[in-house]
Amino acid sequence: MTVLASVLSGTRIVSLALNLPGPAALMRCRRMGATCVKLEPPAGDPMGKYNPKAYAQLHEGVTVLAADLKTEAGQQALHAQLAKAHVLLTSFRPSALARLDLGWQQLHGRYPSLSQVAIVGAPGARAEEPGHDLTYLADNGLVPGMELPPTLYADMGGSLMASEAVLQAALQQSERYVGTGEPHPRGAYLEVALSDAAAYLGLPRQWGLTQPSGAVGGAHAGYHVYACRDGRVAVAALEPHFAAALCAAAGTPAGDLRAMFDPATHQAIAAFLLSQTREQLDRLGASQDIPLHTMV
Repeated sequence: MTVLASVLSGTRIVSLALNLPGPAALMRCRRMGATCVKLEPPAGDPMGKYNPKAYAQLHEGVTVLAADLKTEAGQQALHAQLAKAHVLLTSFRPSALARLDLGWQQLHGRYPSLSQVAIVGAPGARAEEPGHDLTYLADNGLVPGMELPPTLYADMGGSLMASEAVLQAALQQSERYVGTGEPHPRGAYLEVALSDAAAYLGLPRQWGLTQPSGAVGGAHAGYHVYACRDGRVAVAALEPHFAAALCAAAGTPAGDLRAMFDPATHQAIAAFLLSQTREQLDRLGASQDIPLHTMV
């Protein structure tokens, strides 16, 4: 077993989180050795309905139990799991948790050593606002056109932050255990906001790196998506030695960094790549050590 696969060994997580961010975080934690139990409503997780393949992968190795938390029997099933858990993972609005008697103060009073990782849409007072991956991305300038983003960046980024929070909670417990010889006496409440995940992923755009005038936004001739004879090619020849190899292949002078922002360099490289097939470019990349990837 690798270090990564064992870092959460001995940590027991109970999840109430549905759809994508919570289950994706649970999948990460399970792969790091955590014991994962998920309680779903009688109707199941919506992900199981609209994408069974994704649901199956997300829940591989996870014990899934049905429990209607609005009933006494469901509450009893949940608290039987919480009594032996280290971390509770949720993705409800705070008001919904309160209606289920699962507010942090209530949980902490009943289970002092239990930590909670709460996935919310937006942080703090904004946690009650409606939103989804697309709205959080739009709010952070990550939906520049009319097309939908190619993946669910905020959800998946939020899942990484949530698994990071679980690690933080487990580390805190471990440090106290090593230092005192006793289990950690006080759990922690850790909030993960999907809007914060979108904001973090949006930092390169905020800094100007991925704006049209930025080096990785299309202004640098060596970092671009070009047309080729039978498809497209993504070129990432950003470092000087990669850029020099690309320019040499295209038959254009390998100038300094400023030259890579020159329209003439763009035109020369574009014309060369348009004359090549994907197969030719694959061979070129391998033989000349140029980072590129061909696409249909």
